[in-house]
Amino acid sequence: MNEASRPSVVAQIAALPQLPLKALWSLWDQNFPRRPQHPNRPYLISRLAYKLQEAAYGGLPLETRTRLAHIGQRTSKIRAQRNPGVYLAPGTVLLREFEGREHRVTVTPNGQYDLNGQIFKSLSAVARHITGTQWSGPAFFGVREKA
Repeated sequence: MNEASRPSVVAQIAALPQLPLKALWSLWDQNFPRRPQHPNRPYLISRLAYKLQEAAYGGLPLETRTRLAHIGQRTSKIRAQRNPGVYLAPGTVLLREFEGREHRVTVTPNGQYDLNGQIFKSLSAVARHITGTQWSGPAFFGVREKA
């Protein structure tokens, strides 16, 4: 389909609520690396609508995303991270030698951790996988809070 015959972004977004769930999942899989843990139809539609707009008009500038993240960290009543002062930018590579083997972990764009193609939600989960015992991930990898 060429650019001229493609429906407008507004028309694509307006059509989302009428799409069958199978079609929504197909769009989701084209736009996101993994499916949400507890999906519901309104959530899928809202995230897909954002992605359609982002693809057409561009995403938020890095400065704005960073500022919003910092505002969220300061004002949120939910503390998902035990050590919110540690921030690792996507693409950061952490190296750790353990029992004679070098382990290379890459921070993914969605804030997870990639160890040899296996994705982990936290550095502590990576450390536990490597060592077989409970570890603080930031301590294992030598990541410290900014002073």
